[in-house]
Amino acid sequence: MVNWTSKDEIAHDGAAFNRFMHVLLGLYIWEWFTSLSFDWDFLSGKRVFRWPMIFYFLNRYCLLFALIGIAIALNVTTEIDCQSLYLFNQCFGNAAIGLASINLSLRTIAVWNQNWYIWVPLCGIILGHWALLLHGVLLTARWDPVLGCTITSTNNHILAASFIYGMSLDFTVLCLTAWKLLFPTGGRSRLVSLIFNDGLVYFVIAFLSSLLATIFMLLNLNPVMSIIANVPAAVSSTIVACRAVRRLTKYNGSPGAQMFGGTTTAGSTLAFRNTSQATTTRPKVVTNTSKTSEGVHVQMETFESPSERSFLEYDAVGKITRSAEPLDPESQIISDEFKRPPY
Repeated sequence: MVNWTSKDEIAHDGAAFNRFMHVLLGLYIWEWFTSLSFDWDFLSGKRVFRWPMIFYFLNRYCLLFALIGIAIALNVTTEIDCQSLYLFNQCFGNAAIGLASINLSLRTIAVWNQNWYIWVPLCGIILGHWALLLHGVLLTARWDPVLGCTITSTNNHILAASFIYGMSLDFTVLCLTAWKLLFPTGGRSRLVSLIFNDGLVYFVIAFLSSLLATIFMLLNLNPVMSIIANVPAAVSSTIVACRAVRRLTKYNGSPGAQMFGGTTTAGSTLAFRNTSQATTTRPKVVTNTSKTSEGVHVQMETFESPSERSFLEYDAVGKITRSAEPLDPESQIISDEFKRPPY
């Protein structure tokens, strides 16, 4: 039987924790670098920036800064202000956990067509989550000539409560999303199938990571083992939340995306505009003129131009960003069948 409280075991767990943090830093830098082009599209103006992306960018870079701060704390060899460094790491790490829950909650609100009885309770739960996360940044750290920066005291009860609360929030979001995707109003659309098959697993991973961190914290084997799953929970939750945002945003701009049928889809996520060129079928009106002097009938085919387009465009949380617009005369293509200039 392992004696988890022995000094040798704590030292062994501390060394494992040190290496594990470097692995997580490398993993997240790889994830950040491979998806950097997505961020650049917004910075360069190729994609339209909308307010839900604020939480995406904050979540993504808060965790990056927190992991860099943890790496500094684990590798520093000269005396520094450990208290400020650990407060920085704790603040940005907790913010990443809270922002990941917000990003997943926004998808749930979108799937439920932004109904007030869904987003109002979720907003209240999120505010409570943030209250616990911000209260949990209170800790004390100091410089030790042998061990380097070490945490001398922290409120484990608040930390455990914040993870249990976050786990409950993730479970609530998972259940709400799964229910709406399993029983969509108006039938299962292509977009709903996409979220169910490709995106629902993100909610499951976020919940399981929080559950694992909560279990280790409640077991309280030793100071190291109590927090060893906290950073992995923050990393996994942030990765899956950001991937969910990128997945739906890219689907929104894909050439084949259209406004698929079903009330749930049109009001939730995310009906999407078809950006590819398509031929619009217009009603044909046949008009006959009178006989000419040579007795030949002249038949003329005219086409009624639609007064407005037949689509609506939504943003990432289901808000209408563009309504029906007049048809652009310059965008029409002259076909070989009808030799007439565009009107």
